[in-house]
Amino acid sequence: MIGILFSVIAGMAMSIQGVMNTRLSEKIGLYESNLFVQGTAFLLSIVAALILGQGSLASLGEVNRIYLFGGVLGLVITITVMLGIQGLSPTVSISIILISQLLVAALIDAFGLLGAERVSFDWTKYLGIAMMIAGVVLFKWQRA
Repeated sequence: MIGILFSVIAGMAMSIQGVMNTRLSEKIGLYESNLFVQGTAFLLSIVAALILGQGSLASLGEVNRIYLFGGVLGLVITITVMLGIQGLSPTVSISIILISQLLVAALIDAFGLLGAERVSFDWTKYLGIAMMIAGVVLFKWQRA
């Protein structure tokens, strides 16, 4: 149950943050807003690690190098979310982002990528994704 709660909070925060970041970028610039957002997150991460941290940064050398690119993806995520919301509406952009996340997560599960346990992906899951895509198309479809 706690996983569901945290997932709901994450989804809500991502949607709100995407719109906030986009509005900020309209005033100060895309890369400047990214600098502010990522910089703020960096400083707060230091505080959180100092107060709550129980791991060891010294263990970074033992980690598979591919996992170190998560920070790079943070840059890609923040900028592309802002550009997506700017080019579409928040609802359509976030819907497409969610479908994209689901498709990639399904591939990670299906093939056991990045150390994930393999999870079968049957026709019902494909149908669910198709229905989500159809929903975005219907939502975006406007009569002339």
